[in-house]
Amino acid sequence: MENVLGCCLCLSNILNFNMSLYLILNIMSFLIPFLYSFESRMKYIKRWKSVFSSILITAVFFIIWDIFFTKIGVWSFNPRYHSGIEFFGLPIEEWLFFICIPYASLFIHFAFHYFYPKVSLSDKTVKVIYWLLVIILLPTIIFHYDRWYTALNYSLLVLVLTYTVFKVPNILNTFFITFLIILIPFALVNGILTGSFIDEPVVIYNNAENLGIRLGTIPIEDIGYAFSMLLMSLVLIKKIENN
Repeated sequence: MENVLGCCLCLSNILNFNMSLYLILNIMSFLIPFLYSFESRMKYIKRWKSVFSSILITAVFFIIWDIFFTKIGVWSFNPRYHSGIEFFGLPIEEWLFFICIPYASLFIHFAFHYFYPKVSLSDKTVKVIYWLLVIILLPTIIFHYDRWYTALNYSLLVLVLTYTVFKVPNILNTFFITFLIILIPFALVNGILTGSFIDEPVVIYNNAENLGIRLGTIPIEDIGYAFSMLLMSLVLIKKIENN
């Protein structure tokens, strides 16, 4: 992995182009799913209107959240690994993150659903998983209400989960499965962003605002963050395609 990142950084230097590590991660995450969007069987390109519309709507919400959290010091961005081009205190790479990563993740979800349409959880199993998560998350929110990332992140997760379970339940029958698959590339990309394989993290978290529990270098709250972001997009896609 270090060799691959080193080659990418060397290439950007050879081309005399200020391609930051964060930008490289965005491009690498987006490129393969984008190219496979034209695959003749799945024809993911036909969903572009609903997919990009939902991603953009979701991105607006999370970018506002991101700007606020950056402003109050919940996290910050290491200038060593981004281009230095910023809007409202966020590097341009962070803006692109909310397009590239959801696109790649949603592609995995729909690809799995297309090639394995019969693999899904029962409604009963979905409800059991939902209630188990609620039982874990609510006390966490209550006992750690003073930690911004933990409290707001898990509050949003409970709200999005509850809405989906009772209003658009069929999504979770597959998404609970596909999210486990999505976690594999997510762990790689987010691991690098939080300091795995490199000298310093790209995104620097203030541990006073989270539980301080890490999966490798990844704050455990990031799992819920990713789940909420993708689930919001899937709900919006369903709404858009049904209209």
